[in-house]
Amino acid sequence: MPLATAATKLRRSLEDPNAFIVAPGVYDGLSARMALAAGFDALYMTGAGTAASVHGQADLGICTLNDMRANAEMIANLSPATPLISDADTGYGGPIMVARTTEQYARSGVAGFHIEDQVQTKRCGHLSGKQLVDTNTYTTRIRAAVQARKRLDSDIVIIARTDSLQKHGYEESLARLRAARDAGADVGFLEGIDSREMARQAVKDLAPWPLLLNMVEHGSTPSISADEARQIGFRIIIYPFATIGPALVAMREGLEKLRRDGLPGLDKELTPQMLFRVCGLDQSLQLDNEAGGAAFEGGVDLRNT
Repeated sequence: MPLATAATKLRRSLEDPNAFIVAPGVYDGLSARMALAAGFDALYMTGAGTAASVHGQADLGICTLNDMRANAEMIANLSPATPLISDADTGYGGPIMVARTTEQYARSGVAGFHIEDQVQTKRCGHLSGKQLVDTNTYTTRIRAAVQARKRLDSDIVIIARTDSLQKHGYEESLARLRAARDAGADVGFLEGIDSREMARQAVKDLAPWPLLLNMVEHGSTPSISADEARQIGFRIIIYPFATIGPALVAMREGLEKLRRDGLPGLDKELTPQMLFRVCGLDQSLQLDNEAGGAAFEGGVDLRNT
């Protein structure tokens, strides 16, 4: 039996030629709850968002496997039936570590993850100056992940990402993705696509292999909507900054207001109860009640007198 039902769901979506997966980037429990409440059927755990939220650091290879796995496990288990695609950076080492990463992610409930061909001291794909391993090292990482998946009898989806476009150009990137496909990767991911023409060409050149589009607004890639990405032929689109971007702006503005006025000036709807309800308060109270608990018989809502 498959290890993770969410992984099976994601794999079946990829096998359906009419399915298209839209996954907003989330970086913590609250952002994941908000994306689920908005009705998204899949989520993406951003490595850049994890580095920023967990460590307050830029996406420069700061996060370890333990950092990423712990965050991914927490997010994946907020809604175990909702596929979570996660960044797995370089796999965090040689074949043995890549296999361990695959096993840890699969056991944590992650539905799919991507591995890239940067060196261990990696950086965000939308920064310049990236350094790469050779194609053989890259395919060794992919092969190790595929073999680990098979040993586990898991449906976890392995996504092969290449960052070689910036340094080596399109043809070399294509060759690396084809090598990853031959090594058993389920999905391809050409990072840093810089034109719509290239996006269309990549889909055509690698068909019928499913491709993922990384939609980082104001990065290397032009702004392509989900509908347009689907029409081009991509099977998955991720938006790494979908929640952390608005959160950054809102926090900055709120803190500036607090410093200036002495109060954050929150909307009236932003009560403690509202926050907790986003995070499953009512479901927790129902669970306690159905189990025979009495800790919340008086309710939790404040009563204004």
